[in-house]
Amino acid sequence: MKRNRRVFLQVSAGALTAGLSPASTSVRAGAVSHPNSSERDLEQSAPTVAANTGKKPLRLGLIIGIGKDPDAAMSKVRSLGLPTVQVFVDELQPGLVEPLRQALDKQGIEPTALVVGGPGKEVWDFYQGPLTIGFVPRETRAARIAHIKNASDFAKQCGISAVQTHCGFIPEDPNDPIYKETVSAVREVAEYCKHNGQHFRYETGQETPITLVRMIQDVGTDNQGVNFDLANLILYGKANPVDAIELLGPYIQGIHAKDGLWPTNPKELGQEVPIGRGKVDFPRIITRLKELNYRGAVTIERETSGPQQMEDVRAAKTYLEKLIGSS
Repeated sequence: MKRNRRVFLQVSAGALTAGLSPASTSVRAGAVSHPNSSERDLEQSAPTVAANTGKKPLRLGLIIGIGKDPDAAMSKVRSLGLPTVQVFVDELQPGLVEPLRQALDKQGIEPTALVVGGPGKEVWDFYQGPLTIGFVPRETRAARIAHIKNASDFAKQCGISAVQTHCGFIPEDPNDPIYKETVSAVREVAEYCKHNGQHFRYETGQETPITLVRMIQDVGTDNQGVNFDLANLILYGKANPVDAIELLGPYIQGIHAKDGLWPTNPKELGQEVPIGRGKVDFPRIITRLKELNYRGAVTIERETSGPQQMEDVRAAKTYLEKLIGSS
């Protein structure tokens, strides 16, 4: 099964039809527990993000494509009783800015990030993925740098202070020329986002956690963050999220609440499944996020469409509310 998030989110715009306020904070490294330690290092913490000030931590949300009808999309989010959203926009049309701003205000929804991909072909598997996703492929890199800059400008106009994307299958070898080129590309877009008063967020998935930490440190800007997609780490066979949080905790600014199964076919990703039916240990993850004093949103993502998507999102909301409790 080949995955294409843009197609999925376009469909979800019709079937279901992602926030934020100004955030200017530095990414800071924290102490990481030794894997053999019997006690976790509770001094480690998630970064402080100004947009979360005064707001309930671990507030739930949804990632949703707005298509050409932002009002319908935000109405769906509100109907689900979710206070936050990650906004996916496939085409950055200037005419969408005002309708999106109005829809967010009308429904009282907090946007926590603008999510973008492309342009160009993206194949979500182990063979074509390294050749097509993010800033790694040379053929599409320049166009994608320009696209993220446009997304940053779009987000600024909409009052959204974080821009989020997959950077691709980042090489694990820091001596690889492609790695160094990708660092330069990400630095260019991160600096652009910083100029617009925004965070640039990497969505986890195609890279190992330590590779992502290396990338953040080598890019070097103080406006970088991680959108911690719990299932992607499993779907790509890169890490168990319970372990990965010990490396990524000091950088986590967003969460994708999603579940999945480990890949068994070396050509294809693992299978994404409804929350509670996969290998993500949500009770341990939520407990650790509280220990890290994570103050951001927990954004539900379900990569299906139609009535089943709505049903699964509602079930995920109920499940997560019980884990999060009143904190």
